[in-house]
Amino acid sequence: MNTDTHAAHADDHHHGDSHAHGSFSTYMLGFVLSVVLTAIPFWLVMSGALPSKQITALVIMAFAVVQIVVHMIYFLHMNTTSENGWSMMALIFTIVMVVIALSGSLWVMNHLNSNMMPIHQMTGMK
Repeated sequence: MNTDTHAAHADDHHHGDSHAHGSFSTYMLGFVLSVVLTAIPFWLVMSGALPSKQITALVIMAFAVVQIVVHMIYFLHMNTTSENGWSMMALIFTIVMVVIALSGSLWVMNHLNSNMMPIHQMTGMK
């Protein structure tokens, strides 16, 4: 095989990807941030450190949003550079999905809480 053809074939495997992917240190930083952003809400719930359930839920949702941003930056390599608008479209899609997931989860949990039959009413149904 001709060396020019081999070099051209090797260049084809890069798929025109000019931006750098993450290094080991950036992946480890993302991993450590993800672990910390998971451990803190876990500790808040298990210790009961916050005074009310509503405040705890809001704090957990805030940590979830921050963790999504960490994943987008460190693992999905999304940044401010535009690649034919795909980064902006992915960001908008992610924001829409997060809003739908968080608001839907809160709506379902609220309705389950208000529509569950109390124990004392269940005992009278026999």
